[in-house]
Amino acid sequence: MSNMLPDMRGYFGEFGGRFVPETLINVLNELEKSFDNFQKSDEVKTELADLLENYAGRPTPLYFAKRLSEKTGVRIYLKREDLLHTGAHKLNNTLGQIMLARFMNKKRIIAETGAGQHGVATATVCALMGLECVVYMGAVDIARQATNVKRMKLLGATVVPVTSGSQTLKDAVNEALRDWVKSCQNTHYILGSVTGPHPFPKIVREFQKIIGEETIRQFKLKEGRLPDAVFACVGGGSNAAGMFYPFAETDVPLYGVEAGGRSHNPGDHCETLTQGSPGIFQGARSYLIQDGYGQVLPVHSVSAGLDYPSVGPEHSFWKDANRVTYVSCNDEDALAACDTLTKLEGILPALESSHAVGYLLQNMSTFKGKTVVINLSGRGDKDLGIILGEVKL
Repeated sequence: MSNMLPDMRGYFGEFGGRFVPETLINVLNELEKSFDNFQKSDEVKTELADLLENYAGRPTPLYFAKRLSEKTGVRIYLKREDLLHTGAHKLNNTLGQIMLARFMNKKRIIAETGAGQHGVATATVCALMGLECVVYMGAVDIARQATNVKRMKLLGATVVPVTSGSQTLKDAVNEALRDWVKSCQNTHYILGSVTGPHPFPKIVREFQKIIGEETIRQFKLKEGRLPDAVFACVGGGSNAAGMFYPFAETDVPLYGVEAGGRSHNPGDHCETLTQGSPGIFQGARSYLIQDGYGQVLPVHSVSAGLDYPSVGPEHSFWKDANRVTYVSCNDEDALAACDTLTKLEGILPALESSHAVGYLLQNMSTFKGKTVVINLSGRGDKDLGIILGEVKL
């Protein structure tokens, strides 16, 4: 279905493309050419594979959650990206992109972050490679993800608070793009999700598809077949794209779980694919939350990593092609799922991942007797202030 996409123009069907200032067109052309050459280099691929295994900790386990399975009547496997170094799937992409930056002889790195996990992963690889690191982060997210801010600073990154707009992830992306327009000659932008102008959605997906590839191999070893369904949370969409892409040509049902926001305030959701409409946002055509005049609307999620009004163009393609079913989970159900998984399995999930768990818990009768996989994209240490009610949203 989509294994040959994006096309040469950077489109997944009608979604994707490049909608950027003229300053960045040549930079994106250079990035695309460099990435193609990067992928053809056996030396680079060998070095990256070594880092993923011996530095990052791949392969991550596929764990059978026995007590959670008994509670739900669904046989549940968890893909443990939370056990990757830095605590989330983000390192798969930042390791690949820092090597790509070195390949292009770029000496300065910028990034955006919401929940802070991409910022931490970027600061980590910059420390590893000895490169300057600047991370843009919304002021609201800095307040609710203070632990990750401290980690980034300890790793040597400069964290720049963004006080414009909603002071969350979309505004951090805007500031990172502004920086890149001015500094692109010596700077590489390690974009953290499968969003933005071509070739970023392809690059990030290619570095994240190891999640789904491992899952297929591991599940076949354990069960002798493919799973009955696969679940992943969706904000910008990198962990879900990494999990779903290797399954795209199979008939396994795929469920992308978006953030439904507060149940008592339906206007503050982040359900881009279930409530949004196509438009152009931050360099690409995709689904987004907008009004009738094309203005981006405010969104809210208890999870900083899902607090984003758009989504990657490949997810938009999968939605319109009916290959992935996009659903939602509200704040309260995500927090309850976090508590349930922690108490039953001794695993504290990130609030992003808790949305995928929460959807399954709320719909367990639909999947009773099935054997499924949930991508546990990150660990929840960063969210303790919110989970314990110490940080007010």
